[in-house]
Amino acid sequence: MSKFFYKGRIEKKPKYESFGYNTKRATKLGTETNPLTLIVNSEERKQALLQQIEENNLFANITVDANVAESTAEFDGIFNKPKTTVFEKTPNRNDPCSCGSGQKYKKCCGK
Repeated sequence: MSKFFYKGRIEKKPKYESFGYNTKRATKLGTETNPLTLIVNSEERKQALLQQIEENNLFANITVDANVAESTAEFDGIFNKPKTTVFEKTPNRNDPCSCGSGQKYKKCCGK
């Protein structure tokens, strides 16, 4: 807002970057434009990975090379995401205690 109030706009309208829109977004890994690059040691492993990739509608470039160490870090990163930990809510002061004593929480375990 400007110092002087009148009908109309004094300042310029801000650009999209200032509103939180990501105009330089990176492409998602595993799409047609950015496929996974995987290196495996055997043809059997390649077929197993291809089956999982097709089930999840992903795209990948898989090369078979027995001389190089297996590189499936991108694949593991997509499928082994950490789970969010959820904690039980602690009862309020006047709620019954969770230990089963029948007393209020503030007089039993809340001391």
